[in-house]
Amino acid sequence: MVAKFDATFVAQLDLLMRWRRDVRHFRRDPISEGEVLRLIETAALAPSVGNSQPWRFVRVRSPALRESLAQHVDANSALAADRMADPVRQEKYRALKLHGLREAPEVLAVFNDDNPFAGHGLGRATMPETLRYSTVMAIYNLWLSARAVGLGVGWVSIVDPVAVAEMLEVMDGWALIALLCMGYPVEPADVPELEQRNWQERLPIGDYIIDR
Repeated sequence: MVAKFDATFVAQLDLLMRWRRDVRHFRRDPISEGEVLRLIETAALAPSVGNSQPWRFVRVRSPALRESLAQHVDANSALAADRMADPVRQEKYRALKLHGLREAPEVLAVFNDDNPFAGHGLGRATMPETLRYSTVMAIYNLWLSARAVGLGVGWVSIVDPVAVAEMLEVMDGWALIALLCMGYPVEPADVPELEQRNWQERLPIGDYIIDR
């Protein structure tokens, strides 16, 4: 039986996507084990090239590892700020909170298996990067599902992916795609934080549509 979605559902889905946020400020309230596993299962419903399902989730539970990751991000952030030529932009950058690795109740490192057995190579002979695109879609599934139950997700991107893979001692051939903080936001925000802080506003749709 094919599922049918009414106008109310469509409107709620649109609202969910509009209210998705990249969260940096987390409460310390724990997320139930069942909820974390449900979110990962939802992530794994994402489409993948050749049905390869290349996503790999590492739950970072060790306080020592989390602190090492936080220090790694802080160091990279400081270097990035030092390289900025515009002093006004540099000051704004230093004022941003770029991660919640120390306070978020759940930290997930999401890797891509660059040579999975599943899928048998279908669909990626000329575009092997589609494996990683598949893992990104899994992340977005998780992100929306988390938002639907009041949880926030923050993607921490100022990392050295090789260094993070070494810290977490993952399998050879796994490539870091995202370091995610997840938990209940300190407060909801109807405007993205980077827009609130005058870093970057959302572009009008006409800026990224081209006709040929």
